[in-house]
Amino acid sequence: MGSEMCIRDRPTIAQGLLWAIMALGVYITFRVLDIADLTVEGSFPLGAAVAAAMLSEGYSVSAAFACAAVAGMLAGVATGFLHTKLKIPALLAGILTMIALYSVNLRVMGKANLSLLRIDTIFTEMQALTGLDNVYTVLAVGAVSALICVIFIYWFFGTEIGAAIRATGYNQQMIRAQGVDTRITIILGLLISNALVALSGALIAQNNGFADVGMGTGTIVIGLASVIIGEVLFGTRSFKNCLISVVLGSVVYRIVIAAVLQMGMPPNDLKLFTALLVAFALSLPLVKDKVGIRKAVK
Repeated sequence: MGSEMCIRDRPTIAQGLLWAIMALGVYITFRVLDIADLTVEGSFPLGAAVAAAMLSEGYSVSAAFACAAVAGMLAGVATGFLHTKLKIPALLAGILTMIALYSVNLRVMGKANLSLLRIDTIFTEMQALTGLDNVYTVLAVGAVSALICVIFIYWFFGTEIGAAIRATGYNQQMIRAQGVDTRITIILGLLISNALVALSGALIAQNNGFADVGMGTGTIVIGLASVIIGEVLFGTRSFKNCLISVVLGSVVYRIVIAAVLQMGMPPNDLKLFTALLVAFALSLPLVKDKVGIRKAVK
């Protein structure tokens, strides 16, 4: 029974690992920079659109990923420019970029949906190289991609500039007093975050076999759910632990969604369920504080 369940969960775990890269991007803005960045709802399909368009034109997989990452970086820079240079609030800056990217994504793809059927992707190339079946190929690509991203983020945020970005999220006034230009650190943080989100979009599009202009809807809520579930279940003892928690949180979120669907929940209600789940998780600290106060009073 246990082995059968494990086999059934493999596609779900593989999906969780692919989405974990997006969740890591959300973690950088939400926890490191302390910004709720809605750009991800546009940069996720942007990465998918760029990768799909390039693969359709016959470019290599590596070129498609590189261009998707650069496109995500530019989206992050656009939001950062609106926020730091034009003094537009971060939330509104993200919304403006997200809206603008809808038109950009349509321009890139040329239509609302771009198919990748009978086109070589990273999954078909890996399958031909390793001889693994589709599920194990997606699982392997997802695991390796997530591991590379975690190692890169851990290394980068241990450098001087990375530490400055983290300090910007903790206390902007303090880091400014040290002579650091927080406008640059915020833009860099948004750049890295949206590059990761775009890479995740490129992976998801190749796995699904198509890129769609509306595939970014609800992305920010999925990312937040992964971050919060990971933090609640696996802890936040250190930065490394936080990154691993986000990846595991993404996998757990996918397993929860699969379980809820198996129990009979209509797919149309999934986003409502996710929103309620995130709202509950975000309110947990307040609930714990109130419970602690009541116990102290008694």
